[in-house]
Amino acid sequence: MLKIILMMACGILVGRMLQKRDLKWLSPLTAVLIWALLFLLGVEVGSDSHVIRSLSRLGGEAALLAIGGVLGSSLCALLLWRSTKKRKELAE
Repeated sequence: MLKIILMMACGILVGRMLQKRDLKWLSPLTAVLIWALLFLLGVEVGSDSHVIRSLSRLGGEAALLAIGGVLGSSLCALLLWRSTKKRKELAE
């Protein structure tokens, strides 16, 4: 985890140093690198027989987590919207 944080911090520092430069090339490069990482992750997952055997269980858990995340976010957004709407009505 520390490596991830350090890499992110280094990227932020480099980004700050390159802030004044034209970085139009960066977005396409980022897209290509993300596609390459996804491909390599797929190769690694596909070569691990334990993961392949567990895929149906993992897929179900992932779906439940995604549904829970969407429902939780929607509920929080609704509560925040109602709260700000009430404050706006009281201010009028």
